[in-house]
Amino acid sequence: MPSISRRGMDMPQSPIRKLVPYCDEAKKRGVKVYQLNIGQPDLPTPQVGLDALKTIDRATLEYSPSEGLLSLRKKLKTYYDRFNINVDVDDIIITAGGSEAVLFAFMACLDPGDEIIVPEPAYANYMAFAISCGAKIVTVPSSIESGFALPSVEEFEKLITPRTKGILICNPNNPTGYLYTMKEMIQLRDLVKKYDLFLFSDEVYREFCYTGAPYISAFHLPDIEEKVVLIDSVSKRYSECGIRIGAIITKHEELKQSIMKFCMARLSPPLLGQIVAEASIDADRDYMLMNYNEYVERRKFLIDGLNRIPGCYSPIPMGAFYTVASLPVDDAEKFCRWCLEEFEYEKQTVFLAPASGFYTTPGAGKNEVRIAYVLKKEDLAAALKVLAEALKAYPGRKTD
Repeated sequence: MPSISRRGMDMPQSPIRKLVPYCDEAKKRGVKVYQLNIGQPDLPTPQVGLDALKTIDRATLEYSPSEGLLSLRKKLKTYYDRFNINVDVDDIIITAGGSEAVLFAFMACLDPGDEIIVPEPAYANYMAFAISCGAKIVTVPSSIESGFALPSVEEFEKLITPRTKGILICNPNNPTGYLYTMKEMIQLRDLVKKYDLFLFSDEVYREFCYTGAPYISAFHLPDIEEKVVLIDSVSKRYSECGIRIGAIITKHEELKQSIMKFCMARLSPPLLGQIVAEASIDADRDYMLMNYNEYVERRKFLIDGLNRIPGCYSPIPMGAFYTVASLPVDDAEKFCRWCLEEFEYEKQTVFLAPASGFYTTPGAGKNEVRIAYVLKKEDLAAALKVLAEALKAYPGRKTD
């Protein structure tokens, strides 16, 4: 029997998706499952995007250019202009979702054995994409006690070696909802300058910042413009996860040429998705404000409810639509699986994402979960009730 690759064996399972079979079995038993495990918004896609899909008038659904439709890239430039992200159309390369953007950025920047520093907990697929190109994610820990603030410069510098090629952040952060301050961003800028590194900045949640302070993009940082590799996607801001449209934005000319080789090898990004994404950029401000206000309300409702459950704690997330919460359990992954396999309350249960999968440090996040507040408040209320009852019944509950 031929053996599979070492890369395939090392590839981690998604902590968000690996419990899905247990969720499916619970549903087959007639249990209502409140799915808080995945960042799939339940809010509507912009009508202008749906209308563009319904009215496509083409005789042939052809390949698009490997870098994406020019009309979409022009429209994206006007979008970035709203946030004072000053880029040219030729700096924008369209990808099949933000995931392909991260993968192509890594493939173009990192050689096998190279290292990239990432604050943890971090989006689990970053590790998978690094493994795909033979590189290594080196994590610098942040903690729930500090609200997941950026670790100190000294902690980063301890990890920098001759193989270090970059620092990766997600801002606002998935999975924690943390929003980096200007002071923290300047610290990153100084590290990138001092050690001549790339700054990979995943900014797909920029529309959802709740502090009232101005949004800070990596492209707002002076003197490192050509070191910045910005990752973007329409999935979250327009509730369009399924159309698979993202982008890489960089001013590094040699890097753009390298990324384009990978784009050519995969031929083209999805044509229909680009058509929908281009139309959706014209969604009116009322649409964006409605979504923003809804997430603000859900955030307050969820965090207040979580912190009233005995033994639970969540800091207040300042962006995105996630939080990482600690639970009074021996092992959050066992608890999450138990909720789906063995527990129900009035024919209901909850599906949470074990946070240990967002860490690489052994044992980290063992009693933490990531919760996505992507359900309406009525469902969040029911999910909180079910969670509280599950914690009472769980045989591995910790007591003070």
